[in-house]
This record gives sequence, C-alpha cells and structure tokens, in this order.
Amino acid sequence: MRELQVILAFSGFIALLLWGVHMVQTGVQRAFGKSLGLWMGRAMGSLPKAFGTGLVITAAIQSSTATGLMITGFAIDGLVSLVPGLAAMLGANVGTTLIVQALSFNPTALAPGLVLAGVWMFRHYAPGRTRDLGRTFIGLGLVLLSLNELVTMFEPLKSAPMLGTALGALGDTPLIALLASTALTWASHSSVAVVVLIMSLAHHGLADPQLAYALVLGANLGTAINPVLEGDHDDNPASRRLPIGNLGTRIAGCLVGMILLPWSKDIMNALGSDPAHGVANFHLIFNLVVAACFMPALKPYAHLLQRFLPQRINPDDPARPRYLDESAHEVPAVALGQAAREALRLTDLLRESLQLTQRALLHEDNAAVARARYLNGAIGQLDQSITTYLATQDQESLSPDDEQYLKSILTFSTNVAHAASALGTGLLSHASHLNKKHWALDAEQQAELNETLDRLQRNLRQTAALFVSADRQAARTLAFEKDVFRDLEAKAAERHLERLKLGRIDAADVGAFYLEILRDAGGVNAYLVNAAAYPILARFGELRPNRLREAR
Repeated sequence: MRELQVILAFSGFIALLLWGVHMVQTGVQRAFGKSLGLWMGRAMGSLPKAFGTGLVITAAIQSSTATGLMITGFAIDGLVSLVPGLAAMLGANVGTTLIVQALSFNPTALAPGLVLAGVWMFRHYAPGRTRDLGRTFIGLGLVLLSLNELVTMFEPLKSAPMLGTALGALGDTPLIALLASTALTWASHSSVAVVVLIMSLAHHGLADPQLAYALVLGANLGTAINPVLEGDHDDNPASRRLPIGNLGTRIAGCLVGMILLPWSKDIMNALGSDPAHGVANFHLIFNLVVAACFMPALKPYAHLLQRFLPQRINPDDPARPRYLDESAHEVPAVALGQAAREALRLTDLLRESLQLTQRALLHEDNAAVARARYLNGAIGQLDQSITTYLATQDQESLSPDDEQYLKSILTFSTNVAHAASALGTGLLSHASHLNKKHWALDAEQQAELNETLDRLQRNLRQTAALFVSADRQAARTLAFEKDVFRDLEAKAAERHLERLKLGRIDAADVGAFYLEILRDAGGVNAYLVNAAAYPILARFGELRPNRLREAR
C-alpha cells in the first residue's frame, strides 16, 4: 500500500509539473502569440537574425515544440525559406535551455507569490493580455511547487530497490535510456519538464551523470519529433524539409553525444560539481555545440534536403504566373494590364482559401487546412512574382498615370498577400487548434462565425471589383466594414463577459479563443480594405477617419 501511495503521489506531481508548463506556454501564446508570430515572420532576413529570433521566441513561450510548429507553418506558407528556417530552429533549441538554467537554481520561494498574483489577475480582469499573463504566473507557481514536492519525494526513494534496479538497468544501456526519454518527451510535448525531472533524479543521486546525460540527449531528440508528426503538411515532400531537417540535426548531435558519453562526466565536472547544474549545463552545451557545428553548414545541408525532398512539379500550380509576359515590358500599358490580371488571380486564390478555412473552422476538416495553407503559400509566391515583374519595368517609359497605376497594383497585390498571411497565421492556426483540442463552438458562435466569414468573402469580392472600377461610393462602403468587424468583436466580448459573470467558467477557454478568431477575421478584412478602398479614398482626399464619417 505504501508503494502504491508513493507511485500515485509521484504521478500526480509529474502531472502537476506538466500542467504548469502547459499553463505557462498557453498563457504566453494567448497573450503574445499572434504578435510573436508576425514578428517572427518578418525578423528572419539573415542567419544570425533567424537564430536570434528562434531563441527569443522560444525563451518567451518556453516551448521549442510550439516554435518548431510555428516556423514549419511559415515555411509551408512560403513566408520563410529553408536556410533561415533551419537557423531559427537551431536558435529555438538553444532558447529552450534558458528556462532550464533558471529552474536549476530552485526559486521555490517565489511560487506562492506567483500563484497569488496570477489568480488575482485571472479573476479580476476580462479576457485579454493581462488575464493571460495571470494564467502564466499561475503556471510558473505550479511548476515551482511541483518541482519542490518532487525533490522532497525523491529523498526517501534513494533506498527504494525497485527504482534503483530500473535506473541501474538504464544506466547499463544508455541507448535504451535515450529512447525511453525520447518517447517520454514526445508524449509530454515538453522537453523542459523532462529535463527538469532528470535534474531532480541527478540531484538525489538516483541517476549517475552518464545516465542523466543520455536521458537529456533523448529529451532533445524527442522534442524534434512533434513538428514532423504534427505539422500541417500537404502531399508535397518539400513541405517536410524544415521539420525533418531539424530532426536531422538532433539525430546527428545525439549520435556524437552518445560516442562522447563516457567522457562527459569529466567534461561537465570542470564546470561544477553540483549534479543538477551539471544536467542543465549539459543541456545548454549540447544545443550550443550543435548550433555552432550546423550554422556554417546550413546551405549545403539545405541543398541535401532539397535533393532528397524535392519540390513536386505541378503544371496546375497556382503559384505559377499566367499573365506576366516579359516581352510586354516594351509597351508599359500592356505590361501593367498583365500585372493587374495576375493580381486579380490573387483574389481568386484567396477566395478559395477562405472557403476552405470556413470549412476547417466549422467542420474540423484537416484536409481543408492543408489545402488552404498550400493556397496561401501560392499567394505569397505569386505576389513576389508580381512585385519582381513590376520592379523590372523601365520607369522612364511610364507616364504619370502609369506610375499611379503601377503603385495601385503593388498596393493591391501586397495587401491581398498580407491578408493570406494573416489567414494562415491566424484563422488556419485556430482551426488546427480547435481540431487538436477537440473544442466545439456553441450553436450561436457557429452561426455568427459562419455569417462573419460569409461577410468576409463578400468584402473580398467587393475588393476585386473596386480594383477594376475604382468606384468612390463603393470604396466608402467597403471602408466602413472595418467598423462592422469591430462591432462584431465588441458584442462577442460583452456576451463572453456576461457568461463569465453567470459562472460559465467551463466555456471560458473556448469563449476567449472565439474572440481571437473574430479578431483575426477583422485583421484579414483590414488588409482587404487597405488593398482597394483606401487607395481610392486617398485619391479623393477622404482617407482621414473624420472625412470618412462625414461621407457616411
């Protein structure tokens, strides 16, 4: 009976640790997830910047798995090329070691204050960033409390024969230890929790240094498996290059680490004698060494991935330009007309992507998510082709009207591409999250969301029509759609707050998540307004908000 109580207590505190880590991750992602994602998409212009971006994002959200899934999504959407994406993944792997370093100093005394502050913020604020940060503080407090209890529990377990025998067997077979830790990390989706658990084992002498370091290698390998299995991939092998490339760096690092494992104890003892700090330091050094070895070799490594995971050529590829004829540059009017026709194709692709997104959000269609991501990536590539085509046009041959038309085409194309990007990082990500969590919107939310997405599609059609007609009154009507989407979000927020006041705590997470969906739908609509309505109103001097209200 005593052994059963110990096993139940141990399992309970492990679950509390995992739940605390989950609360921290979800709290930060809800508070800053969209902003972090958009910043990440723009901040990977060079390898050092990409590495630093992955490191900072992972240190903020405390999950290299979440960062890996985010970067993989950007790569599928065509927003991040392979080499910077791999660099960002290396940075993410280093970033996840920072929280482990902080926890190695055992700041348990902060736990009660963190939980107290978190509960107060969570209870006293409406759904929003402050409330989400309260969730984060509660999670940090739970992590520290669970770690303290685990440390206390491990003390009497030193003399437990069953645990000693099991850990001894793993110590005699480091490869089995690595595989066991890999499976545990993959199942828990948290290398941080697993490494912290290994630190506790090492601190109490339950795992000798060689076993502890083999388990750390397994945790690093396990965290690279999730993006490979859980990313939104289509049937194009090229979409798997980034997650498989990251897994390859982990496998190579683990192979070298296993070879050097017999000498690892002497190397780490040079940095300090504390076993727990030794585990944290090994985790950090392993990721730094892997990053240092692969950063100079990322370009040839990317070429290798491209060779073994080739781009599938599709003659009907929507990203292939249909109207951008290089010979038309000699006649600017013809060239601009061809570019405008290609820009209108973007709205056709976005319309299909919106329809698929609507299906994914309302009917849990994973195939629709993959197809929509593919179309969004095609929109981004086609926008780049249009921009390049117009940039090579001889400016001296353009009349003032031609210059104005060229600018309007660029504005239209760029904003439609931004709308597709926002659709991918926002609504499609929400659809994937709903499917993964098996959350269901209630009937009222589904009806309102369906109507909102229908309205978004009508606005897209109006955007395309405005680009051709340049109708002033229609531009005013489309511009006021921003107010409509703001009102929708505000009314939904009021309803959500009323539910919370009535004690509907069970619907709190889904309700807050639904508000994010409406907010992101409004973001997509804003790009559509910027694409066609605002340029026309600016031409007539009506862009300022007070002039728009007067026109209303």
